[in-house]
This record gives sequence, structure tokens and C-alpha cells, in this order.
Amino acid sequence: MSDINTILFYGITFGILIMTVVYTFVRYLYSKEIFYISYCFMQVFSLLYIVTYSKLFEISFFVQELALVIASLSAVLFAITYYEGKFLPKITNYKELIINTLLLNVVILTAFYHYVLFEYLPYTIIYAILFISIIFNLKQGFKPTLIYVIGWSVFCILLFIFDFKNFYNQRGYFDLVLLVFAIEAMLFTISIAYKYNDLKVQNKNFEKLVLQQSKFVKSGEMIANITHQFRQPLNNISYILMNLKKRFENKNLDESYFDKKVFQANEQLNFLSKTIDDFKEFYTVSKEKEIFSVKDAILNATTILSADLKTYNIELETKFETFEEVKIFGVKSELSQVLIAIISNSIDVLKSKKNPKIKIEVFSSSAEVIIKLADNGGGIKAKNLKKIFEPYFSTKEEGTGIGLYLSKMIIEESFGGKILVENKKEGVLFSLFIEKAL
Repeated sequence: MSDINTILFYGITFGILIMTVVYTFVRYLYSKEIFYISYCFMQVFSLLYIVTYSKLFEISFFVQELALVIASLSAVLFAITYYEGKFLPKITNYKELIINTLLLNVVILTAFYHYVLFEYLPYTIIYAILFISIIFNLKQGFKPTLIYVIGWSVFCILLFIFDFKNFYNQRGYFDLVLLVFAIEAMLFTISIAYKYNDLKVQNKNFEKLVLQQSKFVKSGEMIANITHQFRQPLNNISYILMNLKKRFENKNLDESYFDKKVFQANEQLNFLSKTIDDFKEFYTVSKEKEIFSVKDAILNATTILSADLKTYNIELETKFETFEEVKIFGVKSELSQVLIAIISNSIDVLKSKKNPKIKIEVFSSSAEVIIKLADNGGGIKAKNLKKIFEPYFSTKEEGTGIGLYLSKMIIEESFGGKILVENKKEGVLFSLFIEKAL
């Protein structure tokens, strides 16, 4: 084989490894999953190993061995973090002991042949550990790992049956190690694509669970709000019935007065019905996206919190610097969830303040709707301002630290918008930027 072909094949291998390194590093930046960065390190030192192995450059043998050691350690870390299921099978009888022992022997033998065939320890380590993941967790159906292991196993079996290695070497083709690096990169890319999709599904399910749980965190307060909301209308209905009874007993109940009181009672009943709908909508687990009025979402949130606002004598002002029925696209209850989280934080701060006030302003341009929520609670400490959207960060003793984290997640992912926070002269200002519905 000519030198130019050798250099070409090594160049292709170098390119594949570099692309794998870049791919996994970018994935790590987005996901922060350890298995990405550990695989990235393994491929970096695998690249160093293959560069030294190629003899195209004058690099000492010690560097090659050091690269192999670090790549092997990185391979162990990757395989363990990528591993799915239990490391040790549950054995309850002799039959399971025999079966699992036989399976373990299969892993050892296939891993040994894998190393003899390809002569690169890091990839053998990954293959062996992930193979154990499959055989000890057969019922789990781990698709990403299954793809990886079956891919290598089928390749190894075919090479063994056809005695491909001897045939390959006798023909004088380019080094088999180079082919192994290329296959490893392709198998990993395919399996990691499935893994990435699985992680996205898991994250979505986790976000939905956390979102729903956050709604029930203050369930006691919400029940108190409902009670407070119902008390006054029920009292009003009671007075209406008393007046009707008194008029009837005094034989002074005319049709006009009766219709007037029935109308008033219906108004109170409608208010109670709307309150029930507001709370029911807020606690709905999921709902299809739709075009809805920003004003309705604000009213929904303020209705739920009205009891707390009255209890602490907090003045709430809502002002529209745009068309009042301006609309956006999304889930209305999710926007209400964001508003409730922000307003609730303001209420907690304003409990001990004089002349407490919360102001909601709505603006719009041709492209977006801007919702500003400001209070006069004194603002947030500068050191905490950048942390308030982090999960589980809270300055309150009984705070969960998920309200504002979820708010940011909802605005950015569900509405495709953004949320900003800043300190103003009297307090804090939250600004929500959401695309306007056409």
C-alpha cells in the first residue's frame, strides 16, 4: 500500500475522531451529562493514541501508553455513567445463579475476542460493561445500549465466522485498528441519538411532574384562598334570602324587588362559579395550546391570590398600555402559574412593608407582548439576583426554590419568550416577553 493511501486513511480516521470529540463536547454543554464529557475525553486520548500509533509523527512510545491508560480510565467512567439498569443481577435460586454465571462467561469470552480482534482496550472496556447492562437487565429494553452492544456483537461474530482478520491482514489492507475507530464512532453516534431522545422525553416528563407538584406545594394556602373567596358571596346570598323572607312575611314582596334580588343572587353565584373554574383550570395537569387573552390569564392569577392581597392590604394595580384583549399563543394556566409565582414572591416580601403595592403593566408591539410586574418591596440583593431562576434556590426558610425556575422554563420553552428581572428604585421588576398571536 502506498504511503499516500496510508496517510489518507489515517487522515479520515483523525477526522472521524475529531468530529466525535466536537459532537460529544457540544452535547455536554447543552445537557451537562457526565457520559458525554467522559466519552469526549476518551476520544481525545484515543486520537492522541492513534496519532502516535500511526508513526506519522515523532512522538515517544511513553506518550502512546499514557494516552491508552487515560483513554481506558475515561472509557470506564463513560461506560458506568452510560450504563442502564442494575450492575448485579438479583439471584434467588440455583437456576438463576447458573444462568447468570453462563451469561457472565459469555461476556468475558466475547470481550476477550473483541480485544484480540481489535487490540484497543478502551473500546473493549465499554463493550464489556455495556454488554453486562444488557444481559443482566433483559426485561428493561434499553434501546441506546442495545444498539451499541448488538452492533459490536454482530460485527465481532461475522469477523469470527469468516476469519476476517487473517483474510484482511493477508490482503495487506490498511490497519484494522483504523476501521475499528470508524465503526466505534458510527455506532456511538447512532446509539447516542436514541439516548438523547430518551433524555429529552425524561426531562419533559420531569418538568411536567415538577410543574404539577409546584401547584400543590401551597395547596393549603390555595384552600384558604378558596374559602376566603367563597365567604363573602355566600354571606351576600344569605342576606338576599333574608331580605326576601322578611319581605314575604310582611307581604311586601313585589315582582320588581323579587327580580332585583334574584339578579343579585345570580351575580354572586356566577362569581362563585368563575372562582371554581379559575382554580380548576389552574390545577389542570395538561392542556392543548390555544390563542388566549393575556387579560384572562392575569384575572385568573389575581383571583386566586386575591385573598392574600386583601389579608395584607396590598394594593394591586393592573394597567394596559395596549389593546386590553391582546392575545398570545400557549396554555393559559401556565401563564397564570408564572404570574402567581411572581406575585406570590412579592406578597411574601410586602407582608411587613408600609403601603405595599404591586403593579402589573401590559405593553405590546407589532411582534410581542410585554408583561411587567413591579413591587415596592425593596428589591433583591445583588448577589441573589443572578441565582433566583436556578432550581431549588430560595431566600425563604420554607421556600422550595422551584417557582421562578419553573416560570423561566415555561416562558422560554412553552411560550418561546424570555423573562428578565432587575432592581428598580422601590423594588423588583419582572419583565415577560412573549410573541404576540396574529
